[in-house]
Amino acid sequence: MGSALFAACGDKQAAQQKAPPPTSVAVYAAQEGNAVYYDDFPATVTPLNQVDIRPQVTGYITGIFFQDGQHVVKGQKLYEIDQQQYKAAYEQSIANLNVSKANEAKAQQDADRYTSLAQKDAIAKQTLDHAIADLESAKMQVEAAKANVNSVQTNLKYSIIYAPFNGTIGISMVKMGTAVSPGQTLLNTVSSDDPMAVDFALDQSQITRFTQLLQKKTNDKDSTFTLVLPGQYAYPNPGHLVLLDRSVDPQTGTIKARLVFPNGKQFLRAGITCNVRVKNNAGEKSLLIPYKSVVEQLGEYFVFVVNDNKALQKKISLGAKINDKVVVRSGLQAGDNVVTEGVQKLRDSSAVQVGPPKAATK
Repeated sequence: MGSALFAACGDKQAAQQKAPPPTSVAVYAAQEGNAVYYDDFPATVTPLNQVDIRPQVTGYITGIFFQDGQHVVKGQKLYEIDQQQYKAAYEQSIANLNVSKANEAKAQQDADRYTSLAQKDAIAKQTLDHAIADLESAKMQVEAAKANVNSVQTNLKYSIIYAPFNGTIGISMVKMGTAVSPGQTLLNTVSSDDPMAVDFALDQSQITRFTQLLQKKTNDKDSTFTLVLPGQYAYPNPGHLVLLDRSVDPQTGTIKARLVFPNGKQFLRAGITCNVRVKNNAGEKSLLIPYKSVVEQLGEYFVFVVNDNKALQKKISLGAKINDKVVVRSGLQAGDNVVTEGVQKLRDSSAVQVGPPKAATK
């Protein structure tokens, strides 16, 4: 029996010798503070208004009255299509109208005279009926001639093309003497240039937040929405949110949002790809921890929190990264001791030996 007791004690001592010592770690006490950070969204610059300029009559280009890429104003003359045939048709239609009016006047005189004679029983009633019918026919011919004048006048009007609004015109697609026709020829494109829109896609989880931002009253100095152009150039003027699209794209789970930025210096051009930076709500308290304490596994994020000399693994949701810190949106509470050094050696519920905690900073 003594031998058995000695063997049991030996096994216990061996097990104690094989148990690994606690892992030495350093921790950071998570604390709430006011953190200013930005969410970045890829975006595209687009005009608020854009129109393709197309001819509405057939003919040859006889005039181009702008420089490619210049700023144009509403009503400015852009193109002229050969007007000779349309002027001739207009003049002929005016002449036909005058003939119709003369015929109407003669028919009116005949009807008046026959009406007077019929009252004295001086003519047959059939003669009066024919005169009145001729008068009605003459009146309808005048109306038809007027309609023809309006039609031909419209064609003549369309032979000159004007800018539909203030904006920038592109490179002309036609030259002097080019034959153009409706529905087949694109002459140019005009787009508004000040202000400019910037479109970006939001995850549907952000709809509530951005609806609140949409309802918020802003001013020219509000820096909630800023823009970073290619080359990391920070656009000097802030923008404001003007709309969220009517529906979520079911394939991507995103919704389109639109900002508007002033563009007096013409830095913004249609089609530029850029980044929208959206400032977080400065009034909210944020929980910050060192980014080096975060472990990523299959697209999810975890940290180790020390409790009773054990490192417990906790899943967290992250916000924006701010220098060497990161915002924790969920999964931690203020005061949790997060492991910052020795993370790679840990497993869930590993025994740890905590060194002097690092001083928490806001």
